[in-house]
Amino acid sequence: MYHTSSQKREWTFSSAEELAEKRSAANRRYRDEHAAKAQGKDPSTFFLSESEERTLCESYEFCLRDFCKKFQPPMPPAVLGTSCTYFKRFYVNNTVMDYHPKYIMLTCAYLACKVEEFNVSISQFCGNLRPEEQERMAELILNHELLIMQHLNYHLTVHNPFRPLEGLFIDVKTRFPALRNPELLRKNADEFLSRSQSTDSCLLCSPSQIALAALISSASEQGLNIDKYVTELLLAGRDSAEDLPDIISAIKTVRQMVRNMPKLNREVAKQLERKLDKCRNEELNPESEVYKKKLKDQLDAEDEEVYIKHLQESEEMKRKERELLMNI
Repeated sequence: MYHTSSQKREWTFSSAEELAEKRSAANRRYRDEHAAKAQGKDPSTFFLSESEERTLCESYEFCLRDFCKKFQPPMPPAVLGTSCTYFKRFYVNNTVMDYHPKYIMLTCAYLACKVEEFNVSISQFCGNLRPEEQERMAELILNHELLIMQHLNYHLTVHNPFRPLEGLFIDVKTRFPALRNPELLRKNADEFLSRSQSTDSCLLCSPSQIALAALISSASEQGLNIDKYVTELLLAGRDSAEDLPDIISAIKTVRQMVRNMPKLNREVAKQLERKLDKCRNEELNPESEVYKKKLKDQLDAEDEEVYIKHLQESEEMKRKERELLMNI
């Protein structure tokens, strides 16, 4: 299913360089459109750089995973994977200077609950936040939900690596008896998939490649070799001479990304938050007076439109009544 999916077609990129260029383009676009905000200051230091945006996003990815893991009732792994994937996809073509990651993070998690059929109401969802935040964040999440779907191009189905990993365990148990106790590999493989959520692997590799990387990595940590299973059984019936180099390259890429997984530096994240407060787009900041006024103007315009429409309908009804009376 993955090979014919929108995930492969629209959201799996050919290289880390292509992905970085898309993110840089979003950053440059914001700088160009909001150059006046710098007010004589050096734009290169006033605005967040692309690397600073990535650092800030990574800090919120840690928060997102922590939120999902502590969520009550417990979330299925697929909800966590889909939440992280939505978050990463959103910031491929958008910048944190337009949309603050705190709101996007929580909305991605709420949307993932719906898509993965983990049924919780907005009040249950926000019950996992601090009491003083619950009412306000419920409103913000609902306001951002359609926005995120639009920026994801309504491609909401996510193929996560959890199911392929389970399939690999079943296959190993069935066809590779040389590995006497495959369940010994499960804990480290699950941990590998959890760590992979911190990387861009979901934007660069297929779910089955990530799952296979998790299994091979776990076997390596246990001092076991499953190369024979991969080359002689898993790839049986394929042109292994053609497939094997690509698979090996993908596995190496995923394992390298997981090994080099960024570490959370809270102090750096706080500094970037303060910098973001100065350069963010106030028209898209729900806490700004500019945003509140714009929202009020939109609501007033909608109310006026409804009122005018009501008057027109009322006048039309009166006209029909007059015509009816004249024909009696």
